[in-house]
Amino acid sequence: MSNTKEIGLKSSATSVIENFRNLSPSERIHHISKITHLSNYELLNLSEPNRLSLSAANVMIENVIGKIEIPLGIATNFRVNLKDYLIPMAIEEPSVVAAASNMAKIIRSSGGFTASSDEPIMRAQIQILDVVESEKAKLSLKKFEAQIIKLANSKDKTLIRLGGGCKEVEIHSFTDTKVGPMIVLHLLIDVRDAMGANTVNTMAETVSPLIEKITGGRVRLRILSNLADRRLAKASVKIPFSKLGHRHFSGEEVANGIIEACALAEVDPYRAATHNKGIMNGINSVILATGNDWRAIEAGAHAWAAREDRYSSLTNWEIDDFECLLGSIEIPMAVGLVGGATATHPTSKSCINLLGVRSSSEFGQVLAAVGLAQNLGALRALATEGIQRGHMTLHAKNMAIAAGAVGLEVDSVSKKMIDEKDISLDRAASLLVKKIIY
Repeated sequence: MSNTKEIGLKSSATSVIENFRNLSPSERIHHISKITHLSNYELLNLSEPNRLSLSAANVMIENVIGKIEIPLGIATNFRVNLKDYLIPMAIEEPSVVAAASNMAKIIRSSGGFTASSDEPIMRAQIQILDVVESEKAKLSLKKFEAQIIKLANSKDKTLIRLGGGCKEVEIHSFTDTKVGPMIVLHLLIDVRDAMGANTVNTMAETVSPLIEKITGGRVRLRILSNLADRRLAKASVKIPFSKLGHRHFSGEEVANGIIEACALAEVDPYRAATHNKGIMNGINSVILATGNDWRAIEAGAHAWAAREDRYSSLTNWEIDDFECLLGSIEIPMAVGLVGGATATHPTSKSCINLLGVRSSSEFGQVLAAVGLAQNLGALRALATEGIQRGHMTLHAKNMAIAAGAVGLEVDSVSKKMIDEKDISLDRAASLLVKKIIY
């Protein structure tokens, strides 16, 4: 980011906050106020409802009638490339924030996450139809590559000044489609700290008349691709067996269970879909909190997971010769810190400042770490006690509230349902009718 405002955690603070889950929401905000650089205004953006005005919402999308709220939580304990982060997560699903925090704590005690990322390169696709001589047209496009790049870059001087812009041209062809042969030209554009959609689309539209002149063809689509395969983020962890023990399961048993669970996701798309959905639980909740385009990230992730003839796992887990579990993730990460809702939504802007990332590349690395932590949490649960145990308490409370419980009734009814192993709306309603308070 271009500004020098202090953001994120103070230098004397860490992302480890003891008993954070036992505090009230107001107590959590008070604690965050002491350890971060957030202003009072930014803290209000995180903690108070209706920070997005209806007038602001009305210019973000069409036909606005109101707004919808979703819980915003903080995942703690994250340490990526020796830097601490508090992770804002907006999600309605129970256990996601807790799982991310718990796995980050284990990983932190093993040295934390190691992460890296590519340059922020996005693709513009320009579809060219009705080309008479395809091979000749492709040669002509290559011949005029420098002119195409120069024209594309003429539309965004600020991006060029920041070191970005169109860097390269790729030419692809498809000979057998339902509308006949076509050429697809890709502009490879460094978008710096933006997600890049507007810049990429503008450049594609700018060069399209020149493309038609060079090829003698007709341009149809002029749009970015959400498969950001030149903008990958990677994260890895190394965890000794001694850190993995859980209840009556040894660390070695847990590690082997994780390997076996991941093996199924590698070969079976039915399992891989759920496996990767769990990864995206974590990533998308941060994307949503920061005002980025979670649909674009989701589409790119699943397309990347299917790049080798079958849909497979986004993560890899294995065991080394030193009784350690090794985990890694590689995922397209087209995120931005400027433009869109990151600039217009007050809560999103405050979430970005809370996170404390200075570039889109750093942001992508943190997101990859969040996805890997989420995956570890899900696999560890599946390899031990099953996935439902971690969901029980919050799910039971949700059922109690849905049945009409208020105040002390929520805890008493949910506890009774958990004890009975019967967590349902009908049972919650029945307990309320009987006025059972424990």
